[in-house]
Amino acid sequence: MKIYNSATHAKETFQPIEAGKVRMYVCGPTVYDNIHIGNARTFISFDVIRRWLIARGYEVTFAQNLTDVDDKIINRANEQGRTAEEVATEFSNKFIDVMHRANVMDPDVRPRATKEIGPMIGMIKTLIEQGHAYAADNGDVYFAVRSDPSYGEVSGRKVDDLMVGARIAAGEAKRDPLDFALWKAAKPGEPMWNSPWGKGRPGWHTECAAMVHRYLGCPIDIHGGGSDLAFPHHENECAQATCAWHEGFANTWMHTGMLLVDGEKMSKSLGNFFTLEEVLEKHSAAALRLLMLQTHYRSPLDFSWERLEGAENSLTRIAGTVKNLTWAARHAEGDADASLAAKLNAAVDAAKAEFESQMNDDFNTAGALAAYFQLVTEANTYLDQAGSAVDADAALGAAASIAGAFKVLGIELPEPEEELPAGLLGVAAGLCAYTGDDVNEAAERILAARAEARAAKNWDVADAIRDQLRDMGLMIEDTAAGSRIKRA
Repeated sequence: MKIYNSATHAKETFQPIEAGKVRMYVCGPTVYDNIHIGNARTFISFDVIRRWLIARGYEVTFAQNLTDVDDKIINRANEQGRTAEEVATEFSNKFIDVMHRANVMDPDVRPRATKEIGPMIGMIKTLIEQGHAYAADNGDVYFAVRSDPSYGEVSGRKVDDLMVGARIAAGEAKRDPLDFALWKAAKPGEPMWNSPWGKGRPGWHTECAAMVHRYLGCPIDIHGGGSDLAFPHHENECAQATCAWHEGFANTWMHTGMLLVDGEKMSKSLGNFFTLEEVLEKHSAAALRLLMLQTHYRSPLDFSWERLEGAENSLTRIAGTVKNLTWAARHAEGDADASLAAKLNAAVDAAKAEFESQMNDDFNTAGALAAYFQLVTEANTYLDQAGSAVDADAALGAAASIAGAFKVLGIELPEPEEELPAGLLGVAAGLCAYTGDDVNEAAERILAARAEARAAKNWDVADAIRDQLRDMGLMIEDTAAGSRIKRA
């Protein structure tokens, strides 16, 4: 398996620190509002990466934080006349709920910044003792960027280049424009905690380094997030951790690409800003995941409602193929053509191999999906050519392979249609004096009566059967493998 490491700008053969185990951390949201679909793209991408590692047999420990103390939360609370805790609690719960709706698995560990103040203070004290941080007279504590000779390795930036345009803002007490806050002195009305430097709260970059060290240990195998986090957030996380504990921080850094809407950057001013919640009110999570996974996670993703509708249609087609394969296998008649079955089996094997190859090549979901789109096409060709004489094992094997591949990606195919209504018993009784209570058998009797009417060119009877079913919300679907009654 090869993974692109953002820090080295190269694909590298993945070698976990501990054989058979993967420790993975992905930065979570700052919970001051509903997450947008750009955020969702990152969380869905890493959910798929996690799922594939599990499918490969790794024991994955996945951690993701909730930033529940931050300037944005405080500002939102002040705007609404609420406490920061109330705002953070509301949007933490909403985030967890919408992740469930998007079929994103819960992390194994979900620490919240406000519950991790002790470990953060401990890390800051260590950095001060080692000369990598300093306390200002106003109660702020800053990380001394120039004390870290490796600073810039995560994002590929040079310290001297960063000095261009750097400045010390009003109210800051740092010694160097590049230094960043580890601890912020308390301001009236803000959340605050006691510390050796007075009352205050942690800086944004402080929490993740402390949480990774506490819950996963350092170094970890994979650290991920959106490309916008590479600098300064991930760079600053790494600087703190490596300087505090001298153990390395993350062996592989992974970042997702930007999400565009109809080719433009998403923004409220352009009217093309969409939350994940409002998208899921209109479309299925499976369709959204399918749309997102058709683009490689590192590449820019162009979202549009038309593309999302197209993904829904693709899902319907794929689910229909799985259903048709299963139905045809259960209703097979006559001797199956061995050469056709062998061709289908070969197509299944080829799809499996290509899917695995693409996923092992830096989680190329676009290539993996293409392999199964091709199998769906070949499976439909097989059904057309085999007619009612399908090879049950080959058909069921193809159906299971298609459904299984999409399940690995967290894409749940639409559920099979509901059971046929009991009203068919009455229709069958009127047509052919059927007295049983098996709805499926009644459907077969109705189809047989229709076939007899059509063979005798008794179109009035055939049409009457069709009309009766239509009034019940049903239709007859004629396929190469036979006819069946389904919901319209």
